[in-house]
Amino acid sequence: MVLLLPGPTDSWRSYEPVLDQLPSSIRAIAVSQRGHGDSDKPATGYRVEDFAADVVPLLDGLGVERAVLAGHSGSCPVARRVAIDYPERVDGLVLEASPTTLRGDAGLEGFVASVISGLQDPIDPVFLRSVVVDTSSKDVSPEVLDQLVGELAKVPARVWKEMFASLLAYDDVAELGRISVPTLLVWGDADALVGRAMQEMLAERISGSELLVYPGVGHTPRWEDPTRFAGDVATFVERSARPGP
Repeated sequence: MVLLLPGPTDSWRSYEPVLDQLPSSIRAIAVSQRGHGDSDKPATGYRVEDFAADVVPLLDGLGVERAVLAGHSGSCPVARRVAIDYPERVDGLVLEASPTTLRGDAGLEGFVASVISGLQDPIDPVFLRSVVVDTSSKDVSPEVLDQLVGELAKVPARVWKEMFASLLAYDDVAELGRISVPTLLVWGDADALVGRAMQEMLAERISGSELLVYPGVGHTPRWEDPTRFAGDVATFVERSARPGP
């Protein structure tokens, strides 16, 4: 099984192009994490550690002993946290456009200070569209863009603020060596938000990891080339999965 964890502010619908192309032999479930999409939106609890703490109870509820966890961007630390804390529940990791740590990232710090900190409900749809456009490419259809913007609009301003503050504080680089499961790194070499140096550090620190580079692709490879992404994930999942419920 593969559990798909969308990046910050995205819902399960951001994986729809991939779900449609995964083979039926693979059980794949994309979730809207707390505060996102149509999921519950508690008053607090939007740190990396909080999102990670939701994964094991979710697997329990699904009757799944182990799963491959796929994360994107800021949800990659969530997937890594689960693999570090609960290695017995994880068959492998797919880390798409993964940062190492965002602590001390001047660009994100400036974005949080100048934009995120001032967000109020309802959030300006023009801003939401700019977020989607900045993390995708011209190849994403207008219909998909509209759907993604609509999902972002469901995320309250307070969730944005707590979540991005947590990402600026979180750092698991010193713990990456504890990840013992097969790991696939997927990265587009036109990614303006997460650079190659981060991918090389992850590949070096996570034993047995594999880096796949998508030429000319930006921050969200699965939106720009869902066919290749689905095929790469399917190959990895089938190779990594162990017998179990």
